[in-house]
Amino acid sequence: MHKKNAIAMGMTLVEKILAKASGRSVVEPGENIWVNVDLLMTHDVCGPGTIGVFKREFGADAKVWDPEKIVLIPDHYIFTADARANRNVDILRDFAKEQSIKYFYDITDLSNFKANPDYKGVCHVALAQEGHTRPGEVLFGTDSHTCNAGAFGQFATGIGNTDAGFIMGTGKLLIKVPATMRFVLNGEMPPYLLAKDLILQIIGDISVSGATYRTMEFTGEAVERMTMEERMTLCNMVIEAGGKNGTIAPDETTFEYVRARTDKPFEAVYTDSDAKFYSEHHYDVSKLEPVVAQPHSPDNRATARECSNVKINRAYIGSCTGGKTEDFFHAAQVLKGHKVKVPTYIVPATQKVYEDLFKIKYQEQTLSEIFLEAGCIEPAAPSCAACLGGPKDTFGRMNEPEICVSTTNRNFPGRMGHKEAGIYLASPFTAAASAITGYVTDPREFL
Repeated sequence: MHKKNAIAMGMTLVEKILAKASGRSVVEPGENIWVNVDLLMTHDVCGPGTIGVFKREFGADAKVWDPEKIVLIPDHYIFTADARANRNVDILRDFAKEQSIKYFYDITDLSNFKANPDYKGVCHVALAQEGHTRPGEVLFGTDSHTCNAGAFGQFATGIGNTDAGFIMGTGKLLIKVPATMRFVLNGEMPPYLLAKDLILQIIGDISVSGATYRTMEFTGEAVERMTMEERMTLCNMVIEAGGKNGTIAPDETTFEYVRARTDKPFEAVYTDSDAKFYSEHHYDVSKLEPVVAQPHSPDNRATARECSNVKINRAYIGSCTGGKTEDFFHAAQVLKGHKVKVPTYIVPATQKVYEDLFKIKYQEQTLSEIFLEAGCIEPAAPSCAACLGGPKDTFGRMNEPEICVSTTNRNFPGRMGHKEAGIYLASPFTAAASAITGYVTDPREFL
């Protein structure tokens, strides 16, 4: 009886992906299932540990399950003199060679990143730009922000080294099916709001544990009108609410982006009209205003206006969340014709984004010209840079207890370096406006 009812019951997008990946017709939240993995990503911080687990458990001479389904991306601690950090990239390189890994985005010349044709930069943005994020697929990565790829209508989540080592050897993983929380974002996006404001608003409402081990599905007309990069921002920070993964139904915007970057076939799936949700949350985005997350938690929300008396020492525009081409375009819209009052760091996520800064124009000027005229620090080599603190010589790292407005995704103590530094998470609009005034600033003052 139970089974018949289950088949009649509608499924969410994620439940459908996991059912297909486990060879079943139906799955329900809370069930433990073995899934077949379409792609495993690891980087220089977790890669060596993952490789260690793989060799220990499967044997020193074991072969990976599929050398074309593993992506190795050095991106975290790259442009540093730290010997251990550099050694991590060497370990990835040796492993890629030994296993004939097809997708290894190597870097050998640290003094000039442009001399490395294969080097990409930040893993989550690179995965999308290189066509590795496809609707209907299952992606695991040894990085909590792997949920970024849920923007493409896939199941994408972060895992630890042990799970990743197991996938390396088998191509499978045992997971629990997450229940889905649905966020319906309707209304017209005001010109001063970005996806970053929406996700900070939501995290502020439900808290950093509000979506623990659940899927956050974003839908509604505001989401449908978003570009792929803005959708990525929404899904990227699902983990900051404790979420297992985030997802957005694929549409023409998705297909256009993916088909331009890969010719691999994929199968889009959609949430049924009678699917069951853990909870539903409705927003009218036209009524929202620019927000920040105050130190030291992504759910410590306040409006940018309420923080206008907070003096800042620096601004940082970068990371998988806030270092995409459109993020810099948005910052440039605010900065044009103004001068910054504090050191302002520009850190493109990938080599492609870096190139865009020198090609894409806003009102007759390239983005990089606008940044330099405004007095920003010259655009840095693409990497995670100070988002994860890193070795002392990391670009933009907070080595003093200063206050920073940042487009990154976390503001826990020590996240960007110094334990007493205070980080205000904000949209590129808000970060740029704050750089101009030297205080946390509502971007409506400049837009």
